[in-house]
Amino acid sequence: MAGHHHHDLAGQRESALRWSLLLNGGFLAVEVAGGLLFSSLALLADAAHMSSDVAGLLIALWAQTAMKRPASDRHTYGLQRSEVLAAVVNAALLLAAVGWIVVEATHRFSDPAVVETTGVSIVAAIGLAINLVSAWMLARTAGRSLNMRGAYLHMVYDAAGSVVVLLSAIGAAISDARWLDPVASLVVAAMVLWGTWHLLREALSVLMEAAPKDIDLKQLSSTLEAEPGVASVHHLHVWNLASDVTAMSAHVILENGGSLHDAQLKGNELRVLLHDRFGIDHATLELECHPCD
Repeated sequence: MAGHHHHDLAGQRESALRWSLLLNGGFLAVEVAGGLLFSSLALLADAAHMSSDVAGLLIALWAQTAMKRPASDRHTYGLQRSEVLAAVVNAALLLAAVGWIVVEATHRFSDPAVVETTGVSIVAAIGLAINLVSAWMLARTAGRSLNMRGAYLHMVYDAAGSVVVLLSAIGAAISDARWLDPVASLVVAAMVLWGTWHLLREALSVLMEAAPKDIDLKQLSSTLEAEPGVASVHHLHVWNLASDVTAMSAHVILENGGSLHDAQLKGNELRVLLHDRFGIDHATLELECHPCD
């Protein structure tokens, strides 16, 4: 039943990514054309961010598809880490976009361009609507998935960027302040950099096999040791195969030796406990009757 639910969720995530890719890919062409036509660096900066988002959505879609591939003799866990690698590539694309925005904004301060504020406002408003719809679709299926959460954050920051561009266009129309356009682009760059740092840090944490932040190892150990028949737990390791797929291994010393059959039944009980209480999908328990060396 749980596997069927996971399969349905994977299908919903793919669908959300496909629709977001279609909407944002179409609008990217509109935004680039608008930025060139209306001489708006803020619009082009947001387009640069969106281009990385479109590439990011493509990568996220590939990762979501790759994760469905079954385990093999070479990849015994399947391709669960695909989404984490996708997040790292996404972060690299975003950092490159931030660098371009900062360089171009610096040039615009010394040589400000006349911005067609009405056209910029219309394009930014359309972008905002597309970003919000995409973010809503991705948020509905994100769950604990780092891949989906990264795509969702892209859309949220794009929406914020569209708001900044829209406000700068309105401000420039009222006061004829040309410096608002490059300032708006730097604000967009700062927001992108902030989101990218958090995404990259979390992805690298998974790659370095750090313990998941939502699991307290002391609580996990004490919960196991509080179970009837369990004397102690040692060699406890917890890591993420993917952002929403947790694995662990541990040595569990049982109080009464009993038979191998009894030990297996106790191990099964502990695995169910680990899944229900901590969301651990893959638990490898070495059951012992006395401490090992």
